[in-house]
Amino acid sequence: MAKKVLEGNTRGYKNHPQLERFKKSDNPLDCINQYLLIVFQEAETRGYHFNRDKIDLNFKPAKIKVTNGQLKYETTHLLNKLKTRDILKYKELIKTGVCEAHPLFVVVEGEIENWEKFK
Repeated sequence: MAKKVLEGNTRGYKNHPQLERFKKSDNPLDCINQYLLIVFQEAETRGYHFNRDKIDLNFKPAKIKVTNGQLKYETTHLLNKLKTRDILKYKELIKTGVCEAHPLFVVVEGEIENWEKFK
């Protein structure tokens, strides 16, 4: 869905806050395709189905900055979801303490992004 939004091929989710990081990049479509390729590879290792045909593999590799505050916030959000959805993965991440940033992202010092919505 995110790729369709960045391509301008949808009416909904155009202003989803998580898309801001892609929109601010020099080439949002290259970045989303690069992002989705890693998601596809991870899905394969976990035995999930992900349609690789939706990824344009002719992307130019890029990097997007993500703040360590945002990464911490998203990690906490993920762990809270995993508590109820996949307790084994939750326990694995808690035990190892490892939750790496996607290779597209370069982690820099900073706070939670201002586009993040708090409940």
